[in-house]
Amino acid sequence: MTSGDGSERQIEGRLLVVDDEPNIRELLSASLRYAGFDVITAADGRDAVQLAERTRPDLVVLDVMLPDLDGFAVINRLRSAGRRVPVVFLTARDATEDKIAGLGLADDYVTKPFSLEEMLARIRAVLRRTRGEHLSPARLQVADLEMDEESHQVWRAGKPVRLSPTEFKLLHYFMLNAGRVLSKAQILDHVWNYDFGGDRNVVESYVSYLRRKIDTVDPRLIHTLRGVGYVLRAPRT
Repeated sequence: MTSGDGSERQIEGRLLVVDDEPNIRELLSASLRYAGFDVITAADGRDAVQLAERTRPDLVVLDVMLPDLDGFAVINRLRSAGRRVPVVFLTARDATEDKIAGLGLADDYVTKPFSLEEMLARIRAVLRRTRGEHLSPARLQVADLEMDEESHQVWRAGKPVRLSPTEFKLLHYFMLNAGRVLSKAQILDHVWNYDFGGDRNVVESYVSYLRRKIDTVDPRLIHTLRGVGYVLRAPRT
């Protein structure tokens, strides 16, 4: 399968992203394309139903609150037409979560504000479950650093490394982008919430925490490029 821009790179699957907030829709679609998905977008429920029928996505990322049909109505219309497409709902932190769980309409849901890394992990997990297969190995590896995405275990040189949830998310982002320089702004967007308004020094602090746990042996993997950002890089052979 080719990507939506016509290139021949392999893609993980086709996603339909439905949200009436342009910033969220654009941020999600760009991030998911970068992660290797073909992405179609819709801003309201009626367009979502039509696009789902026409393009046959592998999964729908669907906001519950839409200006015309809400997310529940969208799913009911698709299923009444015989389309059993996996769904990850986007919802605010309120009683809607209980409604989603109670109705059993969604395969999973993510509350706003959300981490892009969390969203990506949820999408891949749902696709693995619904396809009955693994899209890609659940274990990431850079040099002798290994991470199991599903069990949240990390090893360096074969020895287990205990990480806090935020340290794990930061390392996961580094490993997904091994060899690529990441700015503080990018790290804040992906590891913390996309609308995080805190002090960027939190990135320096958590990179320091990671180094104390990950870079305790040679070769050092986490590098700082002053004035630019950070990179997780395997040593050149």
